Amino acid sequence: MSSNGSKPKGLEKTLVELETLVQRLEAGELSLEAALKEYEKGVNLTRECQTALKDAALKIEILQSKTPDSEPTEFDAGGES
Repeated sequence: MSSNGSKPKGLEKTLVELETLVQRLEAGELSLEAALKEYEKGVNLTRECQTALKDAALKIEILQSKTPDSEPTEFDAGGES
């Protein structure tokens, strides 16, 4: 679950949303209050991306450490933060 309480999005969709947000901030047309809200949203999106990438790296590490005789196990992405 994401830090803002909504359902987690896919990494690609989150990255697109983050890129759009950065473009709005770089345009410089937002009020200070709106820019701060957008910045806060961007921080949360960045954390979502970092979590997704960390989970993917952990899964790859687990898969690479398996031997041909290993039994398959379920991957729990929510296990570590």
